[in-house]
Amino acid sequence: MSLQQPLAERMRPKSLDDYLGQEHLVAKGAVLRNTIESGKISSMILWGPPGVGKTTLAQIISQSLERPFFTLSAVNSGVKEVREVLDKAKHSQFFDAPNPLLFIDEIHRFNKSQQDSLLAAVENGTVTLIGATTENPSFEVISPLLSRCQVYVLKSLERDDLQTLIQKALHDDVVLKKMNIVIEEDEALMRFSGGDARKLLNVLEIVINAQFGKEQIVITNDIVTNTLQENIALYDKGGEQHYDIISAFIKSIRGSDPNAAVYWLARMLEGGEDIKFIARRLLISASEDIGLANPNALLLAQSCFNAVSVIGMPEARIILSETTVYLATSPKSNSAYLAINAALEEVKHSGMLPVPLHLRNAPTKLMRQLDYGDGYKYSHDYPGHFVKQEFLPKELSNASFWKAATNKREQDTKQYLQSLWNDKYEF
Repeated sequence: MSLQQPLAERMRPKSLDDYLGQEHLVAKGAVLRNTIESGKISSMILWGPPGVGKTTLAQIISQSLERPFFTLSAVNSGVKEVREVLDKAKHSQFFDAPNPLLFIDEIHRFNKSQQDSLLAAVENGTVTLIGATTENPSFEVISPLLSRCQVYVLKSLERDDLQTLIQKALHDDVVLKKMNIVIEEDEALMRFSGGDARKLLNVLEIVINAQFGKEQIVITNDIVTNTLQENIALYDKGGEQHYDIISAFIKSIRGSDPNAAVYWLARMLEGGEDIKFIARRLLISASEDIGLANPNALLLAQSCFNAVSVIGMPEARIILSETTVYLATSPKSNSAYLAINAALEEVKHSGMLPVPLHLRNAPTKLMRQLDYGDGYKYSHDYPGHFVKQEFLPKELSNASFWKAATNKREQDTKQYLQSLWNDKYEF
């Protein structure tokens, strides 16, 4: 191993036993570990934030199974590169040898045609695909490809994992173990890492290098903060503040501050952020934070996503700005967000209760004989297109999940519903 390699690369684990975090996937008896140890893995998508071990896990899988391993980065690979790698993979197979592994980092950056070029190879077993993504694969991976992959969700590392990683670096790394390094405080290291192992090791290395040559290297919160401020260009290389800035952006919209929201938008655009990523976050904010207080917000956000996908930069900045300002200046409501969360909690608590018979579909004679649909009242047959009847399982009769927020639109809706249901529900 070259000593010129970054600390994060030198500390990359080589086996599952050295792998930190993701106990739900790789601990003894966990689902992914069992799959790897069986030697029979299917194509998969590893979904999680940066620095939690997606690439490392793919490499460990390759080493454990002793299969040919091909890699592509979606950032700088097109259809041509995909086809070249698939051709190499096809020619690397001999007799009944297991098929090669193809690892694609940031697979969410592949467009539809690039993903389509993978489909046949995955389907016929030319390769076993391992894709890594920080974005929800339901939105970013085409359905035919996603349906052929098992999705594994990786989580941000816990504080204990990060502290263990620091100690391993100090005691096991060929360079650091020769130094006299004293960590008096680690809160700043934890804060700047944000659960990202690679970022943590990068920060640690920057702070140590800043004191290189000293007889004793001391690490405190102030030293970490001051050192990073002096080395901000190095620290931010590759968009390390990606998640901090998008968080500030969304919170500014939620807080009805259009000036701050546009500032953080500009920071992302200047840093080369994917405009579709920004537009997706605007879609989420429109439903989560504005919601029923202004339903048009979701329509505008959807139009924004469609428009920036077609137009691209630099003009897309105007569309993103318009939508950002509109959302930031809209009245706010999270009633829909709270309603679905409350309903999900109820489902977890009460389980899958049966659908009342009068609400069931009855397409066959047998179902009608079993009273499916019997007693259902067709709302449009009644005055005002409404008639009282039970739509919840009897165990949940009168349960209320949606509560009107204080904005005028939802208060009007509340009055309308109360006129229909009287005291059945608490709106």
